[in-house]
Amino acid sequence: MKKLLARFTLTLAAFAATTSFTLAAAGWDDDYDKALAQAKTEKKLVLLDFTGSDWCGWCIKLDKEVFSTPEFKSYAKDKLVLVEVDFPRGKQQAAKLKEQNAKLQKEFSIRGFPTIIVLDAEGKKVGQLGYMPGGPTAFLAELDKLKSK
Repeated sequence: MKKLLARFTLTLAAFAATTSFTLAAAGWDDDYDKALAQAKTEKKLVLLDFTGSDWCGWCIKLDKEVFSTPEFKSYAKDKLVLVEVDFPRGKQQAAKLKEQNAKLQKEFSIRGFPTIIVLDAEGKKVGQLGYMPGGPTAFLAELDKLKSK
């Protein structure tokens, strides 16, 4: 029984290591101040993804249907600085990150997940999005509308 449990644990660990449970692994950052500085330098929009990455079904769906697609990644590479503002239930976060995320949640009046806040290169809010059907095409069309404001 111990060998079976050990094998299961190793299999689960291997699966977790090869599966994207967090957005940070896919080119997202979690440092808000760093992202603002980068956006200003590169003249890009900042996309803040307020998420419950390990428990929120709509957040996971948004990640799978939009954020993990080649279309979104290509768009983001040229036009966005991506910031994950995560409120996980099953994974640990540093106290400083928890504090930053709670402050941002309050500052932007976030009441549900996923909520996407879009900022201009100066850090001014230009829009807010959430999950929407239609995959990356619909999502990127909405981002383009915000970009032109």
